[in-house]
Amino acid sequence: MKFLFQNYARMDVCFAHGNGAYIYDTDGKKYLDLVAGIAVNSIGYAHPKWVKAVSEQAARMAHTSNLYHVKEQADLAEKLASITPKGMTKSLFVNSGAEANEGALKLAVRYTKRKRVLSSLNSFHGRLAASLGATGQTKYQESFEPLIPKCFDYFKFGDAEEFKAKISKDTAAVILEPIQAEGGVQIASKEFFKTVRDVCTDIGALMIVDEVQTGMGRTGEWFGIQNYGITPDIMTLAKALGGGVPIGAIVTTPEISSVLTPGTHGTTFGGTPLVCAAASATIDIMKDEKLVQNAKTLGKKWTSDLKKIKFNDVTEVRGLGLIIGIEMKTHANDVKAYALNNGILVNVCHLNTVRLIPPLILKESEAARFTELLKEFALKYN
Repeated sequence: MKFLFQNYARMDVCFAHGNGAYIYDTDGKKYLDLVAGIAVNSIGYAHPKWVKAVSEQAARMAHTSNLYHVKEQADLAEKLASITPKGMTKSLFVNSGAEANEGALKLAVRYTKRKRVLSSLNSFHGRLAASLGATGQTKYQESFEPLIPKCFDYFKFGDAEEFKAKISKDTAAVILEPIQAEGGVQIASKEFFKTVRDVCTDIGALMIVDEVQTGMGRTGEWFGIQNYGITPDIMTLAKALGGGVPIGAIVTTPEISSVLTPGTHGTTFGGTPLVCAAASATIDIMKDEKLVQNAKTLGKKWTSDLKKIKFNDVTEVRGLGLIIGIEMKTHANDVKAYALNNGILVNVCHLNTVRLIPPLILKESEAARFTELLKEFALKYN
């Protein structure tokens, strides 16, 4: 660690390898991973079909350039079009969720020729300049204000009336998450999302949905926004898309995509043959093993089981599919430490929310391990 920046508050553990839903530290201790690299490793670790696809592609060609046609990009874009909402058939590949959101904002401003962007408070859209501006949490923006564009306005997530009061004919886009993941697994109503969709359509603003953490089956649908019966204008993806390698994507309609002409946006590493082969394999595995359905079925049962635990420190259990937040008064970090000591990895976000974002290959018996552990913990503190 001597030669690294100290910008991460790291837990005192280092991992050497993983297999399935389990990860092993450098001393050989085995952990059930309910964090999945922060919702990245949705097909688990070292899935043999994924490893084969990546190894074979690496042996052929890991990187070329977007100066040329890239077959693996075209193949992946076609596979994405088979799972995205109707009409969203154009993809642009980048390297991360933050980059996808930056590109989506550029796309919206160029398409609408408008100057303002509306985002929700408590959101998280990344740490680059524009995506940091879209992130409606001052704790992330503090000290970086000189770099943040002044085009952003904010509304309370889930508050349709405040949203309607803030949007205007100068609004190029509204960017929001189907579930505020980093914000504590916060969920809004179907009526709220329908209002956002209808008002955006009426006023001519684009609706950008950040599916970086909620996309690729996490919520029990391919994309989180599908839980609300809404089709956005633009979606951004990353995290689970590559099965463990860095890739992001902007997905939209042919009409909207047409305004990004040569020279208007690009990236050296976006959509390399290696990461596209990994993402294509990930989609195939998710389809073949019915992981989206597993997320829905198992997530529903797990959430129900967690709600039955009698623990006076828990104020709410909420989630969709396999993104679950356990809101606690004071003991979230104690639960995380207790789980670590007992060979289970969980995450805490937004101060006191224990967040469960496991691989989508998770089995019912594995989910039950954490449920029983939380019961044990509750007995100690009730």
